[in-house]
Amino acid sequence: MKRNKCMRLIALLAVAVFTICSLAGCGNGDSNKTDNGSSSSSSNASSALANIKVGLICLHDENSTYDLNFINSLENAKKKLGLSDDQVIIKKNVPETNECKEAAFDLVDRGCNIIFADSFGHEPYMIEAAAQYPNVQFCHATGTMAHTEQKANFHNAFASIYEGRYLAGIAAGMKLNEMIESGKITADQAIMGYVGAYTYAEVISGYTSFYLGAKSVCPSVTMKVQFTGSWYDETAEKEAATKLISSDCVLISQHADSMGAPTACENAGIPNVSYNGSTKDACPNTFIVSSRIDWAPYYEYAIKAVAEGNRIDYDWTGNISTGSVLLTEVNEKAAAAGTQDAINKAIEDLKAGKVHVFDTSAFTVGGKTLDSYKADVDTDDNYTPDTEVISNGYFHESEFRCAPYFDLRIDGITTLNEMY
Repeated sequence: MKRNKCMRLIALLAVAVFTICSLAGCGNGDSNKTDNGSSSSSSNASSALANIKVGLICLHDENSTYDLNFINSLENAKKKLGLSDDQVIIKKNVPETNECKEAAFDLVDRGCNIIFADSFGHEPYMIEAAAQYPNVQFCHATGTMAHTEQKANFHNAFASIYEGRYLAGIAAGMKLNEMIESGKITADQAIMGYVGAYTYAEVISGYTSFYLGAKSVCPSVTMKVQFTGSWYDETAEKEAATKLISSDCVLISQHADSMGAPTACENAGIPNVSYNGSTKDACPNTFIVSSRIDWAPYYEYAIKAVAEGNRIDYDWTGNISTGSVLLTEVNEKAAAAGTQDAINKAIEDLKAGKVHVFDTSAFTVGGKTLDSYKADVDTDDNYTPDTEVISNGYFHESEFRCAPYFDLRIDGITTLNEMY
């Protein structure tokens, strides 16, 4: 991409005038912080927000449910903060290559004070951009390096989506129970299928929490996982779902971003728990519920922090209580009776700390209950698995770092392929 050095210098100077105060404030803080600590009045905040310009870098476009979720959340945050359309620039279909850095540079040239990126592989390029433009704030979703890089203008964020997947799993378990009670399947035929992208901890954490949610109401459930090797490949995802259905799976969920798996389920009449948004319109007979991260609370927090000269946490984790983990409405046509009530009760129990998703009494690994596990959560620069993450009877996911690190292969879940 051709660089216009003069334009970049002008943009950089403009940004520096506005954000110089934020440099003194950027630093580490509580990873679950939701209050930006502003002491400014509402009128001053509104005035400061008028000078903000936001950039978002997306791996794909609106056809990907994952990217669409980021785009929609930013639109909601924009409206809530009172930003105008010309204060937000979105770059789509930016691969996890040097093109990400070039996209970030272009957003700086166009006057952005704060830039977000939505995919794990964007992280090294966002770090490079942050090093080159210290007066611009760079926020990266799903990454792991901000709290060890310790750059004042580079930040990671994620949410405890495993809570949402656990709740969605409860809906799945309720459906399995209905199928058992009606005689459609037997208890030992309560086999779920799961379309996964990669064998990353994020995916393992997701499908395990989904399984544990189902198991909490349907004890006989087992699950098979088929990986695709891509976050977004409609053909591969549809093929994976079809393979799982042919392998006796009677309900399908996914950690993948296209309509491939939901469409396969609708065509086969197999109940489906989706991800990142409702598929009810396209799959009215099989869609049960969907979980997603709502990125709007993080957008609002980070944008207001820049506007008011407050620091952004290096590592921020949203949860159900911050409004960062959501479920769609239950599709009563496909769901079992009482599903919404069961989900509502579980939400209250999670908020109250009565239930922990990765309660070690609820699963075994190799037939054994775990009371200790040292995870690689990059709490120092050594990047070694030396952090104890099990205490008080549960695995503390996303508490030592926002990005998931649950990578245990628990009993009851079979992976059909391990090539990715």
